[in-house]
Amino acid sequence: MLDIGPLELVALVVLAVLIFGPDKLPKMIQDVSRTLRKIRQFSESAKEDIRSELGPEFKDFEFEDLNPKTFVRKHVLDKDELGLKEIRNGFDLKSEMSEVADAVHGRGADAPAASGSTAPAPGSGPDLLKKRPSPAPGERPPFDSDAT
Repeated sequence: MLDIGPLELVALVVLAVLIFGPDKLPKMIQDVSRTLRKIRQFSESAKEDIRSELGPEFKDFEFEDLNPKTFVRKHVLDKDELGLKEIRNGFDLKSEMSEVADAVHGRGADAPAASGSTAPAPGSGPDLLKKRPSPAPGERPPFDSDAT
């Protein structure tokens, strides 16, 4: 709830005893617990008032649904009307990346990769160091959307 560990709890108890003293500490604990109980009762009565004002169509309304994460998890991910689980399971990132790597290295999809060799054979792939010919006068250079 509050992520208070055992050592922190002991330190808080010792601090409370030092601040309030052993004779006033029980009364302080009673006052704090009574205040928390009243706040909880007020919160529950406010929730019931809101539910009664909303009407019968909102009888199963939960205030936790107002949290965006809870709302999305409950209404989108659990029902899976969009088929998100099927899409997620049908996508294999590892095979997609290996296909891209094979295409970059100039290997065919059905050609097995050379064992122990990561460099492509000379002349098998595109020569990226070769200078491209300049366009003719009045001709626009090719547009590369990835470079922009």
